[in-house]
Amino acid sequence: MSIGPLDDETIEKYRKAGEVLRTVMDESAEMVEPGVTHLEVAEHAEERIRELADGCAFPANISINEEASHASPGRDDDTVFGEDMVCLDLGVHVDGYIADSAVTIDLSGNTELVESAEEALDAALDMVEAGAHTGKIGAEIEDVIRGYGYTPVLNLSGHGVEQWDAHTDPTIPNRGADRGVELEVGDVVAIEPFATDGTGKVTEGSKNEIYSLVNDRSVRDRMSRQLLDEVREKYKLLPFAARWFDGGRSEMAIRRLEQQGVLRGYPVLKEEEGAMVGQAEHTVIVTEDGYENLTE
Repeated sequence: MSIGPLDDETIEKYRKAGEVLRTVMDESAEMVEPGVTHLEVAEHAEERIRELADGCAFPANISINEEASHASPGRDDDTVFGEDMVCLDLGVHVDGYIADSAVTIDLSGNTELVESAEEALDAALDMVEAGAHTGKIGAEIEDVIRGYGYTPVLNLSGHGVEQWDAHTDPTIPNRGADRGVELEVGDVVAIEPFATDGTGKVTEGSKNEIYSLVNDRSVRDRMSRQLLDEVREKYKLLPFAARWFDGGRSEMAIRRLEQQGVLRGYPVLKEEEGAMVGQAEHTVIVTEDGYENLTE
């Protein structure tokens, strides 16, 4: 049965993406323990997603402590987990239709911070229905997190997902807002509260491992042209990791394409005071009688 503008085939692709994501998230989260490298977990998650679905909607994000998003290990990264707050954010696509989910694995002893994000997500989901105002959902997220004595990350938000596009409208803020839109039947949205014991603002760090195609045009350099052809064929507009390509020349080509404005880089986002960040996320389809959770 169709849901709003989504036909049966599209819905089944979203459901398949969510089913694969649940499986891979459970496997990958169990791997997170002291002594294991970030790269081991990322590569396991990405390889399993490719085995079970059409591909990754974005590289495995493994954000540690003050990191909130866009953290993914490099090709030779040997960083291991310690007594960390670990946010694991994974995305799966089936024919470009995306499921996006995140969990926080706490190895640092800050369980209430994690609980605040999880409870905020549950409260937000309770509000999801056709006609629900995104600003009011954000107010509920903010109320729950502040009720724990923490602060929502105010300049990060939930988002819609569409075919080959992991971040579309509508925006689901992590704070109350008068401006916003009402959810409609057939909207597919990823709701993701971020909670912190800091100021509630993230800024860009210097590390950058994730890129996407933003300006598809011809380029002269042969290596850059070959890499761009591969991006177009395999990833289209979805983000990819530099380590997914052979090293050396490919890294030079990526840098050159970024300088030319063909590719966009996504620097790691960090809490501006270096405070801890916890995250929780599910992707849902808004239905006539509420919602269907794709990733729970």
